[in-house]
Amino acid sequence: MKIKNNKSGFTLLEVIIVIIIVGVLASLALPRFFSTVEFSKSSEALTAAGTLRESLERCYLASAGDYTNCTLASLDVENPGNSPGARFAYGVGGQSATGYVITATRNTSDGGDGSSTITLTQTAGGVTRAGTGKFVGIK
Repeated sequence: MKIKNNKSGFTLLEVIIVIIIVGVLASLALPRFFSTVEFSKSSEALTAAGTLRESLERCYLASAGDYTNCTLASLDVENPGNSPGARFAYGVGGQSATGYVITATRNTSDGGDGSSTITLTQTAGGVTRAGTGKFVGIK
């Protein structure tokens, strides 16, 4: 009676090579993934800036067509940066008769850098959005 010597499976070298390949692919993909996740958090800031903008427009109408008296403290909505779990701090500045600037600055909570900003600028010519740092691509 013959006993078959059946050796099937992977060698240690093959397994190590696969682990190295997976590690290299992960090191290339993870930074892009994390930057995409951070960029997706900008939707919170854009939604809050839209709410602040609507409130500023109501203040503009109540102030007889002038934004100069419309501050974050005088608006009819609460500062969105004070809500639990907020990832941004908000500010309203540059008020004039015809415009203002809403700024959302990323907090250092949950991986934020504290310096990336999103701005919404209202002028007589219209509204523009811009970003700095991780949010530089926002239009």
